[in-house]
Amino acid sequence: MQTYLSEKFTTFDFNKNKIMTTKSLHSDPEKRLHSLDALRGFDMFWITGGSYLLTVIAEYTGAAWLDPVVEQMEHVPWNGFHFYDLIFPLFMFISGVAIPFAIVSKLEKKVPKSSLAKKAISRGLILVLLGWIYNGVFSNGFENPRLPSVLGQIGLAYMFAALIVIYTKSFKQRLYWLGGILVSIGILQLLVPVPGIGAGVLTPEGCINGYFDRMLLPGRLHGNVFDPEGLLCIISAVTVTLLGSVAGHILRDKNRRNAKNKTLSITGVSLIVTSLLLSTFYPLIKACWTGSFNLLTGGIGFLLITLFYWIIDVKGWQKWSFFFRVIGMNSIFIYLFRRFFDTEKVTKLVFGWTEIAGNISEVFLVAGNILLVWLILYYMYKKKYSCGFNTCSDKPQPKFQGLKASSFHLPTNDRQALRQSGFSNQLV
Repeated sequence: MQTYLSEKFTTFDFNKNKIMTTKSLHSDPEKRLHSLDALRGFDMFWITGGSYLLTVIAEYTGAAWLDPVVEQMEHVPWNGFHFYDLIFPLFMFISGVAIPFAIVSKLEKKVPKSSLAKKAISRGLILVLLGWIYNGVFSNGFENPRLPSVLGQIGLAYMFAALIVIYTKSFKQRLYWLGGILVSIGILQLLVPVPGIGAGVLTPEGCINGYFDRMLLPGRLHGNVFDPEGLLCIISAVTVTLLGSVAGHILRDKNRRNAKNKTLSITGVSLIVTSLLLSTFYPLIKACWTGSFNLLTGGIGFLLITLFYWIIDVKGWQKWSFFFRVIGMNSIFIYLFRRFFDTEKVTKLVFGWTEIAGNISEVFLVAGNILLVWLILYYMYKKKYSCGFNTCSDKPQPKFQGLKASSFHLPTNDRQALRQSGFSNQLV
């Protein structure tokens, strides 16, 4: 869902040969949250070449101070936390931030819950299907497919979080759902014994997530004895999306912007502190989405959206974020594009001549690859194509009004209205 800023329409009445200005049927729309697009793009940048660029720069320069930074560009083997472990849950958090703008606003306008639920379910199932295509489920005659996927988990977590928001009567009830899921996952992972192993053994073989995956999921598992996007992982990850919806609820609040920033910051710090306290007996494990890990990544998500919102939407310092916003507007597309198209081959055709520069050519090639992909996204941005969770306004999309025999309607500021309306191919 996107929005435009124009409030009035210029009307030419053919019967009266007169130009009139009338108000739109919609109330004055709110500005688009550019900070949300920028944060989504910042998140996706690291898996679309950013982390590798940092790595090759460190290798070329040999700078020892970059070694700890490069280490953060890899997942931890199992227990612990690196920056790279944040990317997936942060994307889910951001998708949750959009829920109040996309759904709660429509509930307030008395849009039928069944209609909103159907849309949320369809989005979730489309992403499951795309995840299967990404994993090659339909290749080789369905031989030994991997059904869980990153896209599937994003879609299903969004779907369940959206349904919770749709069918709960108050914000407080949504918090009960959030707490209930976190507590339930914690009880399962810490107290329910896995046959032959025992309770609270948070290893790949001993975690109850893996036990359910081995027992219920057909096909192969990503981790052989468990899957990081398995059944309990999906349920647990719903809490990260719900935490994002809490942040979105705060951002929609009519309070002063400084009050929003304060609330978001306090919430983020509180979640991080709680997570670190829990981690003394409930480890931070991304692969099985422990409650402590969810709270940590949710807390960081709160702090990041606070920072981006304050810089971009409050202070109005937006120009620097344009690079990330272009990526953020088509996040799902770029994830799929990198999977199915050999961008490195195209990069070598265009930038292969940089090999004459010696060892630094690797830096140029990686940077060139990022540039080529970004230019594709920029083209889509200019053409208003959109493929991602980019719903960050709570106002309805403007629609072309049909021509009448007596009059036609055009926005007063055509260029601004078309730019803001986002006539797009919404995939998810």
